[in-house]
Amino acid sequence: MGTRTSPISRPIMIRRAVARDAKRLTRIVRGSKAYEGKYAAAVAGYRVGPDYIEAHRTFVAVVADEQGDGRGDRVLGFYSLVLSPPELDLLFVADGAQGRGIGRLLVAHMRSEARAAGLDRVRVVSHRPAEGFYHRVGAVRTGTVPADPPAVPWDRPEFGFLIPSE
Repeated sequence: MGTRTSPISRPIMIRRAVARDAKRLTRIVRGSKAYEGKYAAAVAGYRVGPDYIEAHRTFVAVVADEQGDGRGDRVLGFYSLVLSPPELDLLFVADGAQGRGIGRLLVAHMRSEARAAGLDRVRVVSHRPAEGFYHRVGAVRTGTVPADPPAVPWDRPEFGFLIPSE
């Protein structure tokens, strides 16, 4: 049975995440098919809490609800940018929303936020299934981060985004 993607009929917006988004973001991380099998340990029990959202520049891609108050927004994906040291800490697109350019949209937004913060590069420590995505959106492979058992028992590719000034 193949993965089905649901249609997105309204415009996609990116907004700053708020505390009430925490449970939805946690579900996206824990439910990601990219972390099935041997990668499951990396997200088992992972939590994106309100404190994390408050501490970092966390943004969500949403299809806005009809009331416009944000409570019924459909969250399609999110990212979190840590400023010091500069790192794209999290980037996830909901399984049902993949293949629609949302990841690319989030990366473009992240680069804009990084530029506005005065950063000239942003590091990413990924996992192997996401390596092709990062190449496609302009990240450059910079190395390998060794395994750190028991939580992460495999080596991880490291990338960098160059952030040119305007």
